[in-house]
Amino acid sequence: MKNLFDKDAYNEVIERINTLSPQSQRQWGKMDVAQMLAHCKEAFKVPLSDKKMPRMFIGLLIGWMIKPKLYNESPWKKNLPTAPNFIIKDQRDFEKEKNELVGLINQFHNGGPPM
Repeated sequence: MKNLFDKDAYNEVIERINTLSPQSQRQWGKMDVAQMLAHCKEAFKVPLSDKKMPRMFIGLLIGWMIKPKLYNESPWKKNLPTAPNFIIKDQRDFEKEKNELVGLINQFHNGGPPM
């Protein structure tokens, strides 16, 4: 699995984000590109804050079986359920979301891996 603390992986992700435009077509899910950027922003806020994410009851029951399937070299399958706080339904400003996501990725990358 690629690691954003690795400079090559970091550069690849930033380059991919910079190639996006408001007209970019979705390749996954139902969100448009600005919503997808906001979705990714919400995900980056989790490791960058001290706030614990609430666990759903089903996660407590079967999370131990699912976790190894999400954290390995194989790509994630489409149509996996998304936690409600990561679903973006309202319209977003593309440039604002893009700039904020790149800022969060930079903060994550520059913070280094947890010791």
